[in-house]
Amino acid sequence: MTKDLDSARSAESTARSAGSTAEKNIDELRAIAEAGAQQLGPDATAEELLRWTAQTFGADFVIAANMQDAVLIDVAKKAIDPAAIDDQRLKALFLDTGYHFAETIGTRDAVTDVYDLELINVTPEQTVEQQDALVGKNLFASDPGECCRLRKVVPLKGSLAPFSAWVTGIRRVESPTRAEAPLISFDEGFGLVKINPLAAWTDEQFQDYIDAHGVIVNPLVDEGYPSIGCEPCTVKPKAGEDPRSGRWAGRTKTECGLHAS
Repeated sequence: MTKDLDSARSAESTARSAGSTAEKNIDELRAIAEAGAQQLGPDATAEELLRWTAQTFGADFVIAANMQDAVLIDVAKKAIDPAAIDDQRLKALFLDTGYHFAETIGTRDAVTDVYDLELINVTPEQTVEQQDALVGKNLFASDPGECCRLRKVVPLKGSLAPFSAWVTGIRRVESPTRAEAPLISFDEGFGLVKINPLAAWTDEQFQDYIDAHGVIVNPLVDEGYPSIGCEPCTVKPKAGEDPRSGRWAGRTKTECGLHAS
């Protein structure tokens, strides 16, 4: 066990010293993820997970932000010692698909300013107009899976490539597909360590945190949108329906492909 931990610590040191420009060693990152999961255990708090992330990777990680709220960013700002990330600003990655609600873009701008983030605003290779010309108008309606792939999955993969880890705000209670989400794992799809600090949080814990800390929330949430995606593919769920039933309503699709691994 000691030998395994020493090996993992060596891998962590390598990950930090290599920086975001070096080619990633996938085996080392897998070892870091495995050792971190064992070290912190299944009951680690969000704060412990975020501190571990900063201590392990320095500034070589990014926080994924869908701008439905700023809970994850707020927790990260409070938990992470700036010295652990070389006194750099926290990096937040936002997928700007070209189809977002105006309220989501406004939330992005407000969160970036309030928390003094380094925003990585990721856009697809083609604009909406270029995509319409290339594959046909309104791909989100004719083939939503392909639309998500082109406007979310492909751009995200390229944007995550320079990093050794990414932090997401997914929670197990959000949907059956996320019910087993680990706190720390190696993301095979994107080739880096994935940390889900809020995975174990209930809806009550989540709302209590928002209320206690005055966290910025997308105004669409109060208008009846508990899960916010692209505007053409998001509707208000009916009373009593699953919160994510408003995403790709009327289809069997429940995920965009970002959290498939």
